[in-house]
Amino acid sequence: MKKLIQGIVEFRKNLTEEFRNLFANLALGQKPDTLFIACSDSRVVPNLFASTNPGDLFVLRNIGNLIPPASAPLQDNSASAVLEFAVLNLGVSDIIVCGHSECGAMQALVEGMACQGCSHVESWLKYGEESVNRVRNGFVIDPTLTEPNQISQVNVLQQIEHIQTYPFIQERIEKGDLRLHVWWFDIAHADVYCYEKEPNEFVLIDEIEAKRILKRMHRELQNSK
Repeated sequence: MKKLIQGIVEFRKNLTEEFRNLFANLALGQKPDTLFIACSDSRVVPNLFASTNPGDLFVLRNIGNLIPPASAPLQDNSASAVLEFAVLNLGVSDIIVCGHSECGAMQALVEGMACQGCSHVESWLKYGEESVNRVRNGFVIDPTLTEPNQISQVNVLQQIEHIQTYPFIQERIEKGDLRLHVWWFDIAHADVYCYEKEPNEFVLIDEIEAKRILKRMHRELQNSK
């Protein structure tokens, strides 16, 4: 808490006129173009590694960057509500699901819960269980990784599948109004990877990969017109 309080004082002290104007405009409303779904892990900071400003991202963070499928019980509808609001109200054009290395949720899926009485967490993690089964049945993207990290990568793909079970998501994908992206953050090296279906691997987002992604997005936009 001491660091947080001191940070707020420093923020006020160093806030530039440019950022004051930015916040003044944001007070009138938000218009992010991307929904960013990430883990609650304190080491994963999307605005830092993506160099984004306030107002750029609509962010959902939860344990394991999980999204219940459309058929899930209503008590698990918080993430579903975020999807609805981001797509139907804000009109985002892109959804990114970003997993990460050394994820405690994936570790718990492999080894079981380390804490006693965490029944809510245990119930929530069921939305990642299929990823464990897939990895142990041979679907591995990077065999050089530890099992929890292998599951973490497959889990991001599983959550994209869950997102696509929502009719309003499918409708906008088919119209070319919405794109889904799979990312993975390597904490130890501070590197972000993008999943490429061909050749089924996570590719480092460097200048070359960034150009490839943007070129593909432009092509998809042109084809949807």
